[in-house]
Amino acid sequence: MATSALTHRVHVLASPGHRHDEILTPAALDFVGRLAAGFGERRKELLKERRRQALRLAAGSPLDFPMVTSAVRDDPTWRVAPPAPGLTDRRVEITGPPDRRMTVNALNSGARVWMADFEDATSPTWDNVIDGQLNLLDAIERRIDFTAPGGKEYRLADRDRLATIVVRPRGWHLSEEHLEFDGEPVPAALVDFGLYFFHCAQRQIDAGHGPYFYLPKLENRYEARLWNDVFVTAQDLLGIPRGTVRATVLIETITAAVQMEEILHELREHSSGLNAGRWDYLFSLIKTFGHRTDFLLPDRAKVTMTAPFMRAYTELLVRTCHRRGAHAIGGMAAQVPTRDPAADEAAFATVRLDKEREAEDGFDGSWVAHPALVPLCREVFDAVLDDRPHQIDRTRDDVEVTAADLLSTRRVGGPPTPEGVRRNIAVALGYFAAWLRGQGAVALNGLMEDAATAEIARVQIWQWLRHRVVDRETVLRLLDDELGSLGAEYPWVDIEAVRELFERGTLSVELPQFFTPYAYTRHLVRHAPLPLLQRMV
Repeated sequence: MATSALTHRVHVLASPGHRHDEILTPAALDFVGRLAAGFGERRKELLKERRRQALRLAAGSPLDFPMVTSAVRDDPTWRVAPPAPGLTDRRVEITGPPDRRMTVNALNSGARVWMADFEDATSPTWDNVIDGQLNLLDAIERRIDFTAPGGKEYRLADRDRLATIVVRPRGWHLSEEHLEFDGEPVPAALVDFGLYFFHCAQRQIDAGHGPYFYLPKLENRYEARLWNDVFVTAQDLLGIPRGTVRATVLIETITAAVQMEEILHELREHSSGLNAGRWDYLFSLIKTFGHRTDFLLPDRAKVTMTAPFMRAYTELLVRTCHRRGAHAIGGMAAQVPTRDPAADEAAFATVRLDKEREAEDGFDGSWVAHPALVPLCREVFDAVLDDRPHQIDRTRDDVEVTAADLLSTRRVGGPPTPEGVRRNIAVALGYFAAWLRGQGAVALNGLMEDAATAEIARVQIWQWLRHRVVDRETVLRLLDDELGSLGAEYPWVDIEAVRELFERGTLSVELPQFFTPYAYTRHLVRHAPLPLLQRMV
C-alpha cells in the first residue's frame, strides 16, 4: 500500500529500538493513521457512553436484556460465519504474551490455538509492544529460532504442528502514548490490531490461516459494531476479502453478558465465537454493583465457576454460541508446575475437574496458561469430542437464563477471611511490581497471573473497605507487611511506586475503573528527547 498525506500526521514519540523500523514503516504508520482518522472519535463517544451507563446502573437503573434488540434474539435464522481455516478445532488454547520465548513455546505446545496477548499478559512498554509485533512476524516467517543466554535453544516445530495464532489487542479504554495522530495518542487497540494486520494478514492467508483476533473488555453491541467496521475498512484498504478476519469476543463484563447475541450479530461475518473470562467478569460485576451490599463477595477463591450466577453466565454463553453456529471457549486454567509434586498433583486435579465441567456443559475448548496443562486439557476434551472438531451441534436448548440469574450473587455472598484479605493485597502488590518492570504475566503462588488478577484483587479490597467488613487500619498494616516482604525478597522493586498504585486503586473513595491507564502514563511512557522528536517530525 502506498503512503499518503496521512503519514506526516502520525508521529512516533519513542526512541528507536532494535529492528523497530521493520514494523514502523511509513506504509504501516499510514495504515494505522487511517484507522485512527476513521474510528478515533467513535471510540471516544463509546467510552463516554460507558461512563454514562455506569452512572445509570449506580443510580439504580435495572440491567436486563435490551428490549430494542429483542428481534435479533428472537430471530432463529441468522448464523455467524462458519469456522475459518485453523479455527475449526479449538479444544485447547494456550495464552501468553508475545515475547520471543513464549512465542516459540506456545506455538510448539500442542495446543490448537495460541492467543498472543498484548492486553492483560503484556506490560505495555514500547519495547514490549513493538518487539511483540516483531516476534509474530518472525514466527510467521519462521525466523524466530534463537538461543537463550543460558544456552537453551528455541526452535519451531513442523508447520502443521504449530498452534494457530490469534492476537488479543489492548482494550478500547487504553491509549498508546508513544504513537500520536494529529496531536493525540492513538487508541492502543488500533495500534496492536493495525500493525499486526498490516504486516501479517496476507502472510497468514498465504500460510493457510488468516488474521484472527480476540476482542477484550467489550461492554455492548456498539463496541462490537465499531470493531466490525474497523475490520471492514482494514480489509478494504489492503484488498483482502471481507469476512477473512475472524474475532472471538471475551464476555468479561456484566453489561456484555446481557448482549451476547447482539455482539455475535454485529460481528457475524467476522465472528469466531465467545469466551468466558472469569476474573475480569467478577471484576466487572464489582465495578458495576460494588456499592450495593447485596453484591458483597467473599474471597475470590471461594467464588468458583459452580456458583449459581457463574453457572448462569457460562451456560448462557454456550447456548448463545451454539444457537448461532459459533464456538464457545472456556476459561483459564492458570496453574503452573512447581517443585512440589504433591501440590502439583492437587492443582492438576482441580484443573481436570474444571475442564470436565466445561466439556460436559458444551464448551468447544478451553484455555491454559502453561504448556504442561495442554495434554490434560486435550485429554478431557478428547473424551467428549472424540474425533469431532467441536460440539456446536449441541445447542443447549434446555438452558433458560434471566438477567436476575446473572445477578444472583446472594447465595455466595459474605465477608472475606483474614487470609483472603492478605492474599489479595500480596497478589496485587506482586503483580504491580512485575508489571512496572515490564513483565505482564508472572507466576505467583503456583498460578500464572496477569492484569485481570490484579484488578479483581484490588477491587475486592475496595469493596470490603467500602462496606466496612474490613477496616482501613488492617489494610494499611497488611500493606506495610507485604511491602516489607516484597522489598526484602526483591530489593530492586520500586516499593513507593507499588504502594502508590495500590493505594490509588483501593483506598480512593471513587474506584478507578482500571489501574492500567494511570499506571501506564505515570510509569511506562518514555518519550524520546525533544531534539530527536523534532528530527522525526
